[in-house]
Amino acid sequence: MTMPEEYSYDIKIPKMRTAILIGSKGEIKKKIQKETKTKVFIDSKESIVTVTGTDALELMDAQNVIKAIARGFNPDIAFFLLKPDYTLEVIDLKLVTTTKNDLLRLKGRLIGFNGKSRKTIEDLTDTNICVFGKTVSIIGEIESVSLCKRALSNLIQGSQHTKVFMWLQKQRKVHRFEEQGF
Repeated sequence: MTMPEEYSYDIKIPKMRTAILIGSKGEIKKKIQKETKTKVFIDSKESIVTVTGTDALELMDAQNVIKAIARGFNPDIAFFLLKPDYTLEVIDLKLVTTTKNDLLRLKGRLIGFNGKSRKTIEDLTDTNICVFGKTVSIIGEIESVSLCKRALSNLIQGSQHTKVFMWLQKQRKVHRFEEQGF
């Protein structure tokens, strides 16, 4: 009997997210390993996480959870990625900004005053959004993430918040109408 082939991937994470990935008494790391049947090795000095396993899909799930935590998500939200039809989308804001001021302004647009814009988009799309570093990340069901990404892209391109919110409300009504079989 041959042993299944073991795969290995390295993921670079921000130093400030290492402790969150490990969790109190290693609970988050252990949960990732248990839920995905993988092994997770964390090099705290270099901030590199190595994930190994024999099942490619389980390995991909572990990678996604680790990437989500690295991109600023609370581990409880990152574990949603283990559900079927859930996905992680990361938008690199460096691609649309040239200066630090542009980046700050853009992040401010996406978050809104006291987080209101972000919260409104999350509520209208049933997603979770995290603005961290030079990225904005989304976790949710595939269709919802696609809608959320489009809304965020419109804000990035300068659309008015009210128009984006109205468009999302219309999309939500259309989706509910379709779910009822009309």
